[in-house]
Formats: sequence, C-alpha cells, structure tokens
Amino acid sequence: MDWGNILGNAAGELISPTTAAYALAAIGLNIHFGYTGLLNFGQAAFMLIGAYAFAISVLTFGAPLWVAVLAAFAASILFAFVLGIPTLRLRADYLAIVTIASAEIMRFVVTTTSLTNVTGAANGLSNFSGGFYDINPLPEGRYGFGPFVYSADQWWVRLVGWGIVLLATLLVFLLMRSPWGRVVKAVREDEDAVRALGKNVYSYKMQALVLGGVFGSLAGVIFILPRAVQPANYGTALTFFIWTIMLLGGAATLFGPIIGAMIFWVVLSLTQGILYGLIDVGILSFISTSQAGQIRFILVGLALMLLVIFRPQGIFGNKKELSFSV
Repeated sequence: MDWGNILGNAAGELISPTTAAYALAAIGLNIHFGYTGLLNFGQAAFMLIGAYAFAISVLTFGAPLWVAVLAAFAASILFAFVLGIPTLRLRADYLAIVTIASAEIMRFVVTTTSLTNVTGAANGLSNFSGGFYDINPLPEGRYGFGPFVYSADQWWVRLVGWGIVLLATLLVFLLMRSPWGRVVKAVREDEDAVRALGKNVYSYKMQALVLGGVFGSLAGVIFILPRAVQPANYGTALTFFIWTIMLLGGAATLFGPIIGAMIFWVVLSLTQGILYGLIDVGILSFISTSQAGQIRFILVGLALMLLVIFRPQGIFGNKKELSFSV
C-alpha cells in the first residue's frame, strides 16, 4: 500500500473546503441543539436552500457574488420562519420528525422535472462560481508544502471557507456570553422557568433557528464553490453526518464542531485509503471498491457508537451540558 498517498490525502482533509462547510453547518446545528435544545434533523435543508439560492441567483438572474450570498441568507431566513412558525411549539421528538420531513420535501422539490429550467432537476446546476474565483487576489501557480500543495483557486476557497468558520466561531463565542446566549441556554434547560421570568421563549427559539439556519445556508454555499450543485448530496445522510460531527466534538462547545469535522473527514479518508489499499494488494480482493466505500461508513458508525457509550459528551463536551429538558 502507498502509505504516503493515503496519509497525504487524509491530511488534506484537515483544511478541505468540504470540511469547512461541514464545520460551519455543525456550528449552526450546535446553536439549534447544543445551546437552545432544538432537535433539528433538517440542517441539510438549510444547506440545500443556501446552495440553490446562490447558484440560481448567479445562473438565472446574473447576480453578482455579494447579491447571490445575500439571496442565500434571505432564502434561509424565509425558510426558517416558514418552518419555525408552526413547529417551534412542538415537543422535541415531534420537531425532529417535522424537520427531517421538511429537508426531504425540499430535496424532492428541487429534483422535480417541472423545475428543470431553474434547478436543473436531478442533474443539478454548475458553472456558477466564476464570480468567486474572479476576485481571487492570489497570483497563479501552486503553493504549499507536503500534502498541502494547491493551486491559487484551491487556496482561495480554503482561505475564504475557513475564514468564515473562524468568524462564525467568534460570533458564537460572543453571543453565548451575552444576555441573549444565557437566555437560549436557559431555554434549553427549562422553558417554564424562562417563561416565569417574563421572557418570550418562542421568540428566542425562532432567533436561534434563524441564526443556525443562516450558518447552514452559508455552509451550503462553501460546499458548492469547488463543485456542482447535486440534489443527491442533500439527503438525510448529510444531516446525520453533521450530527455526528457535532456529537464527536461535543455539543454546546465552541471548537467541538470544527475539531469534529476535521476528525470525521480524516477518519473517512484514512479508512477509505486503507480499504482500497487492502483490495489492491489482494487481502480484501473479495469486495469491490464501491463496497469498501460503504464499509468505511459502517466503521465510522461503530466508532460513533463507542463514543456515545464511553464518552457521550464528545471530545470537548461537558456532561452537564447534556441535561436537556425534552
């Protein structure tokens, strides 16, 4: 096996734009669940809405980059209100059912053939990132060291993606130490006590849903910048990956979503590389590469089960933060 290539690919996942997008989506989910106690299983819908709003704004309306980003924000805020107004008074388990259903509804909507001219249906959309790369200030060429050698455009999307992740982390840090943050954490622990203090619990839940949704939509934009928009990428598996990342790093922690995303994608890359290598040398010749791709998710799932059993609070989490009132 080519261990240098396997380890190099895994190391590259540490700063990949995909890892940055998942980290940002997990930060949004952390606001929903970790800090506010909202059992949202529809974060994939916010990523889908952000991605499609950005791509459609560019391709259909010829919008400049900053307008397309604002369109993604506006679409996610609108969706958060449409989703939250009738559902945020539901119990946690019912909220989970509604949110996961809403994500699937949105995926089927963009896949329908009647919207092919707008959404591309099952084929998705492409060629919408030109405006983003046009403002790249880096000179042409390849830069870096070791496994981190990329072109100017590849570095640009990584710098922007991780810069946004750091800004989002700073914003969460400031918000959760403000009076607003203390209220949403109190909502997570005991809604009735918060109501008794004269606070509008429904309003705070809506604000948290909107904020986390905006982060999710921005994650959707980062996710598609190096690739096309494909509706198949926004299935329920995406939401569960984001949940895995958040729980791995630790719910209600500042850096948990970032470290969780890095570990998640490095482990996936390592297991895939090792399995493919074992197939190449004949040790696992009885399975195909497509089967190996599924086995890696089984292995990651087993690792998550062990994590939940032996360290349910995650890597950075605190068990006290797991006492949710549901």
